[in-house]
Amino acid sequence: MSAGNDQDRVFESAAELFALLATPIRLKIISAVCNGEKNVSELLGEIDTTQPNMSQHLSTLYRTGVLSKRREGTQIYYRLQSERVATLCRAVCTQVAIELDRDADTPVAERLVPAPAR
Repeated sequence: MSAGNDQDRVFESAAELFALLATPIRLKIISAVCNGEKNVSELLGEIDTTQPNMSQHLSTLYRTGVLSKRREGTQIYYRLQSERVATLCRAVCTQVAIELDRDADTPVAERLVPAPAR
């Protein structure tokens, strides 16, 4: 395979990922589960949307491998499956927040996609 074809595959894959992340609610979901799994009720408590809309976005993120899930009784818990997605979201959202909120006492960037817990 030529270098051009390899580059095309990289750019196509990146474009698919950006398209997946082009919905603000999906970015909020990723941010919410960055440091641990959460069930749908917990996510709905943090993100202002309807349950059907939340379920649709969770399903998309699960099908594409961004999230994984487990069932405990009647609850389904979602967690981050792809650290590269969190890293990308953190970088982009932090940069945007810095540019939008340079004069804030507490930068918005610190409250967005949190760094992984250590």
